[in-house]
Amino acid sequence: MLEVGVKAPAIELPDQNGVIHTLEEYKGKKVILYFYPKDNTPGCTKQACGFAQRYPQFLEKGAEVIGISKDSVASHKRFEEKYSLPFTILSDPELKAIQAYDVWKEKKNYGKVSMGVVRTTYLIDEEGIIIRANDKVKAADDPERMLGEV
Repeated sequence: MLEVGVKAPAIELPDQNGVIHTLEEYKGKKVILYFYPKDNTPGCTKQACGFAQRYPQFLEKGAEVIGISKDSVASHKRFEEKYSLPFTILSDPELKAIQAYDVWKEKKNYGKVSMGVVRTTYLIDEEGIIIRANDKVKAADDPERMLGEV
C-alpha cells in the first residue's frame, strides 16, 4: 500500500466503454480510487453498489469515484449494466496501476497461496496527493466510510 502524503501514480487505462482515462483529467477534484479483485463477486458487487447508491453524495462533495480491477473492458461493461453503476471502472489486465499502487499481493484462501488484488481504497486530493489509504477494507462498509472521509 502506498503511504499518505505521496503523489498518486499516473494512470492511463480504458474504462468500461473502452475510453482511456488518466488521473490527470481529475485534477481539481477529489478521487476515491478503489481497487477490487473481481467483477460480479459478492463482496465486489456490494462495494460497487454501495458506491453507486452514494454516488450523487460524492459528486456533491466534489469527489469522483473510480473502480479498478484486472477484469476486461467487456467484463466491466456487463458489471456496469447489470448493476447500473454510474461511475468509471478501469480495466487493468496488465496490472499497471494495480502494481503502481502496491495492491498486487500474496493472498491465502483455504490454505492455498496465490497472487491477487488486495481490496484497497485511496482518497486522492485535488492536487493528486494521497490523503487516505486503507487496505483493511470491508466491502460493504467502504462506500459509507469513504463518504465520511471526503
